[in-house]
Amino acid sequence: MLAGWLKVGMDPRGVTVFDPRPSEETMALCSAERIGLNPPGATAAPEVLVLATKPQVLDEAAASVDRLLGPRTLLVSILAGKTIHDLRARLPRAHAIVRAMPNLPASIGRGATGAAASPEVEEAQRLVADLLLRSVGIVEWLPSEDLVDAVTAVSGSGPAYVFHLAECLAEAGLAAGLPDELAQRLARATVTGAGELLFRSELPPARLRENVTSPGGTTAAALDVLMAQPGGMKDLLREAVAAAKRRAQALSG
Repeated sequence: MLAGWLKVGMDPRGVTVFDPRPSEETMALCSAERIGLNPPGATAAPEVLVLATKPQVLDEAAASVDRLLGPRTLLVSILAGKTIHDLRARLPRAHAIVRAMPNLPASIGRGATGAAASPEVEEAQRLVADLLLRSVGIVEWLPSEDLVDAVTAVSGSGPAYVFHLAECLAEAGLAAGLPDELAQRLARATVTGAGELLFRSELPPARLRENVTSPGGTTAAALDVLMAQPGGMKDLLREAVAAAKRRAQALSG
């Protein structure tokens, strides 16, 4: 998300990153953009604090994070599964909280984020959160925090499903007789091209599918397999999303 924000003009001088175990990518980004990384000494309470730890290490990080919060700090959490109640229990200084679930394409400005705000979030703070999240893709403000886990399962984890589709399509091409590198290139171009068409078109996905499917043709033969009941793609994705949602719910507390 930080990479995406920088691409749309965020001033790196207004950003500080705290990460006790920064990755090589994080260190390279901070070095290239001259962003403060784990600066020594006390820092002023930020206007916005984006909490982006793994949910499993929240307990370990909580004390350090809580010290950074001021009475007017907006906390934007992108931790899967951790509810606003969970955050308050570990971060007693947190007041205004937005719980958000972005996804990986935010890094290229094509993210999809679902967000829910606590009652303490003022309209000006909500607008700030919306600006941050919308600068890297679309934002859907949810009527209830209860929907965040479903958003996590659909769009938060969703890019991995698409990447796996490309992976499986390439493997199927290899099995059908294509050379490996050619199958990889065709699968990648097919998935990215179809995604771009879906992005640009106003037609629903079902209509686009129908438009490319000639009755009795090759695509129809393939879809007969993918749409078979039971065990077709629809059932598999429903089970996959349900499993991801259950895991997000298990991470709470």
